[in-house]
Formats: sequence, C-alpha cells, structure tokens
Amino acid sequence: MTEATRDAAASARPPRPLWQGRAVALLGILLVAANLRTAVAALSPIFTEIRGEFPVSSVGVGLLGMLPPVCFALFGLLAPVFTRRLALEAVLLCALGVMLAGHVLRATAGSFAMLAIGSAVTFAGMGVGNVLLPPLVKRYFPDRIGLVTALYATVMSVSTLLPPLVAVPVADAAGWHVSVGMWALVSVLAILPWLRILVTHRPAHPEHDVELEEADRSLIRRIWRSGLAWAMAVVFAVSSLNAYAMFAWLPQLVHDVAGTPPAEAGALLSIYAGMGIPAGLLVPLLAARMRNVTALIYAGVAFFVAGYAGLIFLPGVATWLWVAFAGLGPLLFPLSLVLINVRTRTHAGSVALSGFTQGLGYTLGALGPLAVGILHQATGGWTVPLVVLTATALAAAAAGAVVARPVPLEDR
Repeated sequence: MTEATRDAAASARPPRPLWQGRAVALLGILLVAANLRTAVAALSPIFTEIRGEFPVSSVGVGLLGMLPPVCFALFGLLAPVFTRRLALEAVLLCALGVMLAGHVLRATAGSFAMLAIGSAVTFAGMGVGNVLLPPLVKRYFPDRIGLVTALYATVMSVSTLLPPLVAVPVADAAGWHVSVGMWALVSVLAILPWLRILVTHRPAHPEHDVELEEADRSLIRRIWRSGLAWAMAVVFAVSSLNAYAMFAWLPQLVHDVAGTPPAEAGALLSIYAGMGIPAGLLVPLLAARMRNVTALIYAGVAFFVAGYAGLIFLPGVATWLWVAFAGLGPLLFPLSLVLINVRTRTHAGSVALSGFTQGLGYTLGALGPLAVGILHQATGGWTVPLVVLTATALAAAAAGAVVARPVPLEDR
C-alpha cells in the first residue's frame, strides 16, 4: 500500500478516542511542543545577571535576538533533507538531543561566545522540531489533526509565557546558569517517549510502522514552484515578522506613544503574548472543519490592522485593547500549522510543505525587529514602522486566496 493510499484510508476512518493506542505519541508531541520556545524566552529577562559575570554588548544582545528566527529558518529548510534517510521519529530524537546539548552549553557558558554557540545549537534543534511536529500529527492523528494541533499550539504559547515569569526569581536564588539550564530537564522528558517508540520499534499508532520517510528529491524541488507553498510561506512570514517585531519593540513603543510606565509596558507585552493561547486553542479546531479558511485569514489581518490603527491614532485610549488586537493577528501561526496537514495528502508532502513554509517564513520573520528598528531610528517615531507592519499584514490577505483553495499540494 502506498503512503498516499494509507493516509487517505486513515483519514476516511471515523475518529478514534484521542488516547486509544497512541498515548505515548500524544505525550511525546506535547512535550516536544513544550521545548520549542523555552530557550528563546528564558534569556532576555536575565541579561543584567549575565552582564554581571561577563560583558555583553548591545550588538551581542541584538545578535542573540536574531538567532532564533535565523536558526529556525535555516534548519527548517534542512529538515526535509534529514528525513530522506531517517524516520521522522529518529530525526526528532536527534533534534531533541541537540536541544539538550545546547541547554547544557548555555548553562556552563563562561563567555559570551560560548553562550551564543550554545544558543545557536539549541535553536538549531528547535528549528528541526518546528518542522517535524505537523507531519508527526498527520502520522499519528490523521483523524484528530485540528484537536492535536490546537493542543500543541497552546502548549507552545504557555511555554513562551512561563520562562520570563520564573527566569529572574530562579536566577536570584540559584544563579543565571541554573535559570537557563533548568530547561534541559524538559528536553530529557521529551526524549523518553520517542526513545521508547524507536527502541521497541512499536509506534504509538498501531496502524503505522516506524519506517523511512520518503520526502523524495522531486517533491522537495517541485515545492519551490508551488503557488500554494509560496502563499503558505507568506501567511506564516506575516505572522512571524509581526510577532518578532512586537516582542522586540512593543514595550518601548507603548512607552513612547502612550506614556506607559515600564512595568505596565511589560504587562502589555504579556497581554500580547497571552493572545496566542485562545488563538492556539480555537483556530486549528475551526480550520480543520472549514472547507474555506479565507475568513480566518481575513480575521487575522483585520486584528493586525485594528491594533496598529489604534496605536497610531488613539494610543493613549484603551492601549491594552489595541495591544490585544495586535496579539490576535498572529492567529495566522496556528492556522498555518494545521493547514500544512490539511493541504497535503502524504507524510512526505507534509514534511516538504512544513520545511518550506517555516524555513522561508522564519527567514522573513527575522527581518521584522531589524526593519522596525531602522525605520524608527530613521523617522524618530513609530507611525511609519506601524504603517509598514500594517502593509505586511495586508500581504497575507492576498496570499489567502491561494491558501484557501482546498486542493492538496500533491495535486497542484
């Protein structure tokens, strides 16, 4: 039986209980999701403590800020290459091992160079994990794509919120090395279920064997000429670019345009990040049931536009509302994750589309903080940067017409 026939048959069956015969895979997917943002969010709150041990320049801080999307992009594009010779589970296990090694390097760093190297290693593993989660959901939960995507997208949102809350207290109590290194434990926990699956050669989904993933060269080459792939990459890039720009600049932005005190500006950033939780819960469930997802794409664009317009024209009135609207715009992120599976018929297609979408999307996303910083410095204000961000959001509306067509990648 071919992979496409197998996937079609699995998708046609009535949904089974979520835990039936695949509890280990569900646990593994959620634990991997818990690892994909911790190292990104754990570092910036404790730069003061780190600078107390060795000097870190502003350029160095900027470099560390650019490392996550750059590594996510590079290793997102490389992930489909790795799956040509190894099963998805084996590549994921290697990625988790790389994350663990990176956490250890960061925790033992005695210089900025070693801290940067350890961070790059960790983000490289995360970049591969980002790409592999959607095809793993398709492999083990073809009947529950929307639900499992919603669960792991929510876990990713929580894992983004948690590290900044505990980083400083732990650093004060036990030192910054412990504060950045303790997340290695989460990597160890995530390794265990996938190790069990590979060692016993018994995948948690009894209808699939752990076998070679055939992300063949022709499909990977063809995807660069696919209108769907480019449209998906644009939608993902809009979400990534705007989110990274806001995480980098929102506190200063609201301080300058609304006179928001630093503590309140930090709370507004938490509101922005917190909007990812309801989006992650609801959007994949809706997208998996909708034949035409245009309305969800337009909703994300509308939230971006409303949030930025409020910050431009009425920044001092209900600032939290404009920030919340802007924070709902990245609902395009969980939407992209579920569409990677909904718009493909095979595991190989899912791997290829996931790698292309996230690799190119994060490449463009890495430009967000830099572009906003340059525009702010050039104009001395925030109106032009916000107008440019609004224009990028409108690009997602244009791409949405292509993404909304319910035709699988393999049939285009």
